[in-house]
Amino acid sequence: MKALQIAATGMSAQQMRVDVVSNNLANMSTTGYNARRADFADLHYQQLARPGSIAAEDGTMLPTGVQMGLGVRPAAVSVVLAQGTLAATGGDLDVAIEGQGYLEITLPSGGSAYTRDGALKRTGDGLIVTSDGHPVAPGVTIPSDARSVSINANGEVYAYFDGQVEPQLLGQMNLVGFSNEKGLEAIGSNLFLESPASGPPLVGTAGAEGLGVLRQGYLEESSVDAVREVTELIKAQRGYELNAKVITAADQMLSATTQVR
Repeated sequence: MKALQIAATGMSAQQMRVDVVSNNLANMSTTGYNARRADFADLHYQQLARPGSIAAEDGTMLPTGVQMGLGVRPAAVSVVLAQGTLAATGGDLDVAIEGQGYLEITLPSGGSAYTRDGALKRTGDGLIVTSDGHPVAPGVTIPSDARSVSINANGEVYAYFDGQVEPQLLGQMNLVGFSNEKGLEAIGSNLFLESPASGPPLVGTAGAEGLGVLRQGYLEESSVDAVREVTELIKAQRGYELNAKVITAADQMLSATTQVR
């Protein structure tokens, strides 16, 4: 009897589904977070009688055969790409990406990471960094005597000074696109790394080549839909309970077999 093992794979799958849902709900307030979804595939099949096999001497062919499934397996935990709501903050270094693209971040190792979290800060030297202190590439430094800072939709950073009418261009924030955003490797802290599945980073200007634009004074909220996640949680719970009942039924059948005299 394979029902015990098959139901066990079903319970494990539903448990993984609950783990994904719980992570989504935990990140409801995470800036720029996209919900994840657990995808599953059926496991190996035992071919007791292959479709198309000859069943008799007269050449009768089996139309369907007998293929016994052996359970379920995790196939992927994919990102549901969706634009989060833009929430007004009024911060001069808060930028939201409206559309596709990521900000490039320089890690302490010298490598690059990518994020949609635009809650930027400045260091004591005026360098624009993330909340974790990672510089935004290419590095833009704000002079200490700047009265205010303006970031336009194309990512150009301007500073206004006392006694000057025209603003001074400090630098340009670029956006980075990928041919397969779902293939990026998440490392936490709202950061992603390039992977063989994502393809190489395509650096461009905001508003060009299919990339989104920057909105100063806004932050992108999480795209998690609480109602949908709670619904998924209930479905996963019911699926877990049904697989548990299958194990109970299989155990009772095995018990009855051992008591046969």
